[in-house]
Amino acid sequence: MWEDRYRGSDEYLFGTAPARFLVENPWALIPGATALAVSDGEGRNGVHLAAAGMHVTSFDLSPTAVARARALAAGRGVALDARVSDWKAWEWERPYDLVMGIFIQFMPPDQRPAQFADLARTLKPGGRLVLHGYTPEQVGLATGGPPNPAQMWTPEILRAAFPGWRIERLATYERDVQEGRGHSGRSALIDFVARKP
Repeated sequence: MWEDRYRGSDEYLFGTAPARFLVENPWALIPGATALAVSDGEGRNGVHLAAAGMHVTSFDLSPTAVARARALAAGRGVALDARVSDWKAWEWERPYDLVMGIFIQFMPPDQRPAQFADLARTLKPGGRLVLHGYTPEQVGLATGGPPNPAQMWTPEILRAAFPGWRIERLATYERDVQEGRGHSGRSALIDFVARKP
């Protein structure tokens, strides 16, 4: 499905600018540290981390998206180790200082605990998890994301998924989002930044 969506147009589906959340919270990045950008699509967010001085590895299951991520990094003059992989095949034992997931709510709720466990496993002790996505209210707005509210996140879901972690930011809000043709219009968003014990 995702390969078809990316391959169906020559333009970047979600644009080339990073998620506004990353721009507004530069403190969440760790210059000089290692980062993993999971399911990073065409690389707009991974490239942003690399431009901030991080050593970034990213993956996505779409070869078209990964090719565009590499091209975007080259065009911006930054290094991005972008790879083609699905979620299950990724090397989750490899440690990173920061793990970032932006709009990664593609898994059904019964698979979400395993997804969150993978993110926790690959993050070093003391490392930072950076998540940004939709709340259930997004379904009614219909401006991006899956149509199932059960796939969205709430503060309660994220707190329960990472018990004992030091939460540095947890916020829900609505705003107009213009990120290519993939995300366009009023959106119900959630930010979660936390440190692993």
